[in-house]
Amino acid sequence: MDVLYFAWVRERIGVPKERVETGAATVADLVEELRAREPRYAAAFADLSALRVAVDQELADFDAGLAGVREVAFFPPMTGG
Repeated sequence: MDVLYFAWVRERIGVPKERVETGAATVADLVEELRAREPRYAAAFADLSALRVAVDQELADFDAGLAGVREVAFFPPMTGG
């Protein structure tokens, strides 16, 4: 699946997008796999309350399933006015 990173998440990890082979069942499982990769991922995913996630371009929770998912995106909360 494609994993996309936006804003400061992209800055900490150093890439905007990557293809990930995973056996993760949920977004939370995927995050744990990514955290274990190397320190830059651990830093980006240190505080999940500061992150939002979209699964196939729909806002989702970290307990969302990944079966059949093509894209997961991580980004900080957005504010508007």
